[in-house]
Amino acid sequence: MTLTTDSGTSLGLVDSYTGGTEHAATSRIYASEGRRITRRTQDPRYQRDLTEALRLYERVLGGNRRAALDFQESMSRSDFQFLFGDVIDRQLLAFYNTMPVNWDITARRGRVRDFRTVKRFTLDGGRGVLSEVGELAPYKARAVVDGAYEYSVKKYGAEIPISWETVVNDDLDALSDLPSTLGLAARRTEERFATALYASSSGPNSTFFSNAHKNVINPTVGGAGVTVTNPALSVSALQVAMQIMGQQVDSDGGPIYVQSVVLEVPPALEVVANNIVNSTEILSASGGGDGTGNDQLRVQNWMRNRVTVRVNPWLPLIDTTTGNSAWYLFASPSSGRPAMEVGFLIGHETPELWMKSPDAVRVGGGPVAPEEGDFEHDGIRYRVRHVLGGTPMDHKMAIASTGTSS
Repeated sequence: MTLTTDSGTSLGLVDSYTGGTEHAATSRIYASEGRRITRRTQDPRYQRDLTEALRLYERVLGGNRRAALDFQESMSRSDFQFLFGDVIDRQLLAFYNTMPVNWDITARRGRVRDFRTVKRFTLDGGRGVLSEVGELAPYKARAVVDGAYEYSVKKYGAEIPISWETVVNDDLDALSDLPSTLGLAARRTEERFATALYASSSGPNSTFFSNAHKNVINPTVGGAGVTVTNPALSVSALQVAMQIMGQQVDSDGGPIYVQSVVLEVPPALEVVANNIVNSTEILSASGGGDGTGNDQLRVQNWMRNRVTVRVNPWLPLIDTTTGNSAWYLFASPSSGRPAMEVGFLIGHETPELWMKSPDAVRVGGGPVAPEEGDFEHDGIRYRVRHVLGGTPMDHKMAIASTGTSS
């Protein structure tokens, strides 16, 4: 005979205690309901009691009134609550989903040798258009200017201590995910650190984004095409941002070629950003039309091939003032000089997970597993270490708007 659980799993049972089918039945329960409950199911007495309870429960489902009364009475006396708690109530919920680490589409990934301050040097000048040289005339000398960006990496980490008793009681194997939990914390640290390089609690980093750097959107910087300071994200606002970035020049007054850009937005602007970038056509008055239908242009959305949307959920958590409206435009880090760099210690470029080795020795010898805990307190400790640092770099490779239209 069979018993079907709420999840639709059929459980094979027998009328006598042969062992094999009973074990298969309970194994199916634990394979389909939450996490596998390992320690308790290895107890033969527990297997026997659970099989008896399942038989009674099957008769209840089959319409047996006497079985229903017996089952109700048993549950009210808590006889079966211990057994059926594993099947009905005890489930370990999964972690929240988290976004993949993708800050490196807006920042350069660097590598450093130690904890001392590192420098990233630049060399500007000498790339201007050549001057005409007359016959027997001297060549005109031109200067080159060096610069540098500095930062150092720091150590980040955390520890989770648990007791041996907790491990023994962990019949849901919940604690087996502790290393993954610490690894996720390290990845989140990367994302938050990278975001904090250009976003602050009051909006875009005012030292990096400013009128002096010509990387904010306002009538002074944007020119005649801008009518509002810090416009909300729209097709026209994104067009102005692209124009501002395209008008940036190097120290010799030459153009800076940016072939692809990343539009970074908070979750509140995800729909707007994707609608702009993924639309098939744009109605435009640019090029002669008056915007009212007379000579209006219907153009293919050229931004689909140049703009990548990145939704950053850390923006509203860091920027508590304009985090739901501010948006950013970054040149791809591969477009020459990056807007910023996040660096990692060579040889330690990914999160490192540790478990404390036991300092106890069994009487008579024999290895001691880490899950047994230390000698003094039976304590078990997990630890994560991550080393990183970074800095904003070339302000010409980024544009920002608070989106507040002010």
